[in-house]
Amino acid sequence: MRVVAGTARGRRLAAPRDDAVRPTGDRVREAVFNALHSQGAVVDATVLDLFAGTGALGIEALSRGAAHATFVECSRAHAALVEDNLATCGFTDRADVVVADAERWLSANPGRWDLALLDPPYAYDGWTTLLAALDAAVAVVESDREVEVPAGWHVGRVRRYAGTVVMLLSPEPGDPGSSRP
Repeated sequence: MRVVAGTARGRRLAAPRDDAVRPTGDRVREAVFNALHSQGAVVDATVLDLFAGTGALGIEALSRGAAHATFVECSRAHAALVEDNLATCGFTDRADVVVADAERWLSANPGRWDLALLDPPYAYDGWTTLLAALDAAVAVVESDREVEVPAGWHVGRVRRYAGTVVMLLSPEPGDPGSSRP
């Protein structure tokens, strides 16, 4: 797996030797980030890579001009892998790596993100709660199926890449009771 574009283009990212992480493929990352770039959603963005795995999505964002990325990963071993990949690409000064459960961390750190990258294990079923807690200008949802999107979010794009479904979401304007614009 390599960084697809940007300042770290072509750098090889390490991946675990087990099946615990399913890194987003190069073709899918390229298509997603091309779409995000066309929306102006990456350059100078603050990025949240929740369920970070190898960090490939957040690193791609940094490579394409994001200002800062926060990587949240529940596995200490995988978080160390993210740190190694950040060092390989020269992005450690523009990133934070947190070892925590994604949902618990998000509820304690609601933040305001320009771009949220959400790629949990495919069996994940907490989408409604997760998206209801998320405050982001754009959210990328990666799953093996279209997920049910709670009120307050607009589905801007849905694409299937073999067994992967990617949805680009943005907040509905003026959603009552939401901190999203």
